[in-house]
Amino acid sequence: MLSNSERDVLATPVLVLNKSYQAVRVTTARQAFSLLYGARARALDASYEPHDFAAWSAIEPTEEELAVRTPRGRLCVPRILWLCDYNRVPRTPLRLSRRNVFLRDGHACMYCGATGELTIDHVVPRSRGGGGSWENLVACCRACNLAKGHRTPEEAGMTLRCAPVRPTWTVVVQLANVDEHLPIWEPFLGPARSLRRKAS
Repeated sequence: MLSNSERDVLATPVLVLNKSYQAVRVTTARQAFSLLYGARARALDASYEPHDFAAWSAIEPTEEELAVRTPRGRLCVPRILWLCDYNRVPRTPLRLSRRNVFLRDGHACMYCGATGELTIDHVVPRSRGGGGSWENLVACCRACNLAKGHRTPEEAGMTLRCAPVRPTWTVVVQLANVDEHLPIWEPFLGPARSLRRKAS
């Protein structure tokens, strides 16, 4: 029977990479152990060296590492899994919403970079035919939104920090719901970095 603390450990987030070392999702330690034991994945250590289940179970966990008890001793919880045979990047359609626009823009104004109270701005105003699309909506602070008014950025003398585009990631959205972000994940996250800084 598992104790409450062991159940919590099995709910620990684990970053999952495809065969090309691209982040494809975040899973739980419970699912990670299943993939590792079933030889569908390898656990990466702090040096990013892959280990199969036998090699991983031979590694003695340190005091600061999360581990679960097994009949053979303590088993370290992997923090990154590398899928042996899966090489795709899942493309889940990302719903256009206020929250997802803020995630895409790193919770910062796309004109001045402020991170205070944000709203949504139509780059091309609705009164000029600008629609509600990924390419026309940006996160914007109230001061910049008032300064821009019903004008285009060019007419208002304002510059976007980068062009708004439809996001192609899904891992970033999963990370928004993860309380703990690990430095060991850093090399694999790419566009998620600004989100992780905001969430930390």
